[in-house]
Amino acid sequence: MGEHRASDERVATDGGTSTAAATADDAETDVGGISAPTEDQEMPLADHIEEMIKRLAIVIVIAGSVSIVVFPLADQAITFLWYSVLPEGEIAQPRVYGPLEFIFARIKVASLAGLIVALPVMVYQTYRFMRPGLYRNERKYYLAAVPTSLVLAVVGVLFAYFVVLPAIFTYFLTYSQDAGAIAFGLGDTFGLMLILIAYLAIVFQIPLIIMLAIMMGITTRDWLADKRLYFWGAFLGLAFISSPDPTGMAPIIIALTMAGLFEGTLLVLKWVGR
Repeated sequence: MGEHRASDERVATDGGTSTAAATADDAETDVGGISAPTEDQEMPLADHIEEMIKRLAIVIVIAGSVSIVVFPLADQAITFLWYSVLPEGEIAQPRVYGPLEFIFARIKVASLAGLIVALPVMVYQTYRFMRPGLYRNERKYYLAAVPTSLVLAVVGVLFAYFVVLPAIFTYFLTYSQDAGAIAFGLGDTFGLMLILIAYLAIVFQIPLIIMLAIMMGITTRDWLADKRLYFWGAFLGLAFISSPDPTGMAPIIIALTMAGLFEGTLLVLKWVGR
């Protein structure tokens, strides 16, 4: 009798353990069978702000460190980019109209390098900030986005270098040649080059942003497709507001690029059935 009671007690204990484990498993699983966040705890607002500032400081420090490393090499980068975009000859000679113009150009080159490296770092730090509230599959998507962000930024830089800058400066030379003698100021001209390169590095993050938003359930492809006209208008407005080109050529190219990336991403999602 004693053995039977002990056996029954062991069964009851085991059953209770199994039930508790099942309850714990159920607590970590939502209706769709996706593992829920195990670290999702309420934090005071001050702690959230402190954490966000710390993550942002890491991004700024890394961007600044890269800029400092690149700064001594900025002269070679300026010469290479300048004579790669502008035609050879006397017309392409840069004019310096201020004592600090060349220094500012070097700072801009170094800052651009810091920005490109900071993009994936910012994605990762955003992931670290949001990680306690993310589902396991969402964490996987975010981690995969870190190298993807760097690849897209490099593609955006190459697109600006091979497509956008040659088209814009060919247009500038075409409509200016009959108006007077052309002289390229180092500060304004090189600033325009770097701003367009930086814009395109950021613009090419659009596919990544759309993918993450859909995979994390924030939006759907159908909703984005239904609202495409609003997005096109927003792209055009942002391009004209942020571009320093008064002729309108650069904003149009940037807006078309943004719309093309948006539509291309939706097309790929439709093709893969997501």
